[in-house]
Amino acid sequence: MNPNLNTLWRGPAWALSALLALLGMLGPFSIDTYLPAFTGIAHTLGATPVEMQQTLSAYLFGFAFMNLFHGAMADSFGRRPVVLWGIAVFTLASAGCALSQTIGQLVLFRALQGLSTGAGIVVSRAVIRDLFPPAQAQKVMSQVTIYFGVAPAVAPIVGGWLFVWLGWHSIFWFLTLVGALLWVTNFKLLPETLPVGQRQPFNARHLLRGYWQLGSNPRFLLLALASGIPFNGMFLYVLAAPVFLGDHLGLQPTQFFWFFTLTISGIMLGAWASGRMAGKVPPKQQIRHGFLIMVCTSVVNVIANGLWAPHAAWSLLPVAVFAFGWAMMVPVVTLLVLDLHPERRGMASSLQACIGSSANGVVAGLLVPLVMHSPMALAVASLSMLAVGLLAWVVLHRRWPEIGRAVSA
Repeated sequence: MNPNLNTLWRGPAWALSALLALLGMLGPFSIDTYLPAFTGIAHTLGATPVEMQQTLSAYLFGFAFMNLFHGAMADSFGRRPVVLWGIAVFTLASAGCALSQTIGQLVLFRALQGLSTGAGIVVSRAVIRDLFPPAQAQKVMSQVTIYFGVAPAVAPIVGGWLFVWLGWHSIFWFLTLVGALLWVTNFKLLPETLPVGQRQPFNARHLLRGYWQLGSNPRFLLLALASGIPFNGMFLYVLAAPVFLGDHLGLQPTQFFWFFTLTISGIMLGAWASGRMAGKVPPKQQIRHGFLIMVCTSVVNVIANGLWAPHAAWSLLPVAVFAFGWAMMVPVVTLLVLDLHPERRGMASSLQACIGSSANGVVAGLLVPLVMHSPMALAVASLSMLAVGLLAWVVLHRRWPEIGRAVSA
């Protein structure tokens, strides 16, 4: 916790949560906004569905790769410079997407977007833990998740209408405008929360030592898997949204918002519940509740797909409930990750995000094209992603039962 909080931030706590949420929302917003335009982009650029899927994979793998460095740079140079440079590159890459004339160009600039947007997510987590003690940090992390949930809900609505009325290029010009406004806002308001005396040397030897310290820590790896992999049980539906919503459920692009609204409502309610439990319920118990909700929902989803044909009246609900369970436990797991090595919070946030986004990239590039043809295959894949995270948590719980047992002060 930074003792100079009162001098670093003089506004209300909700305003700081909103500012940090705006940083975190840039990544999911730039994913979901263009999903309703998949078909139109493919038609204009002469791209196949597999090639269009690579625009997602390129973004996610770029995000995963650069996450290895965002946190380390934030630990060495401070939080503000990394955020501002990341937003600047994102803004230029969005303009490049808007000007793309071939699918290859679009994939390139989407990768550049991915390389830059991770700065906001990674650094915002470190800033929260820099400023607040554990229980209050969990509340702020939960508030950020609530605000963060608004972006993916609004993004496909905005993207659908922009695509219908102005064409797909307008979606990326809109993201360019968002990036420019976000850069100005953070330049004026974002405080520097890492004192110069606490910064880490930025050289290959020191970085490798830090990566080894975290990467060889089984507790860190298991916590990262427990939070990052189950997310894909929900995220694969987002990645498969054009096929799942359009082909299987028969929804129009302007109707995609029903799916995103329900899913993000689940995230927001789960994060709200997590914030309410902060300082009252042991972290381990919160995590257990979240996994129990996700397991029950995933099993019911598989059974329902085996009994009935997919329909919008029921097929959207399991994803929303799953999202609720995930959002209930992920703020707690994230704080446990950041507190393993307090002197390397930026790097820990980076590696956690890298593991999660690498899984996202594999799901987007390999798994989704294999299962998006069938609602049952999507449901089984979702359950499988959850099983990986659950196994990681069970192993962690058995080997280090003391983790997350005490209520944070």
